[in-house]
Amino acid sequence: MESRIALIGIVVSNFDSVDALNHLLSEYGKYIVGRMGIPYREKGVSVISVAMDAPNDVISALSGKIGMLPGISTKTIYA
Repeated sequence: MESRIALIGIVVSNFDSVDALNHLLSEYGKYIVGRMGIPYREKGVSVISVAMDAPNDVISALSGKIGMLPGISTKTIYA
């Protein structure tokens, strides 16, 4: 299956969901090229970017699962 390059942007506003988020990212770790997290304390959120190289269905599955977590917003862009 052909892989694609994608960037998942994540905004965390409910820090109770962080453990579940980290579990999902670990589960899909073999597809993750890199990740960067930035705490934005003034706004009470964290911004995370995750670069992936994976088949389209894998990227969509991870993005969808992350988006269902309470207090977490996500958007995916593809190269």
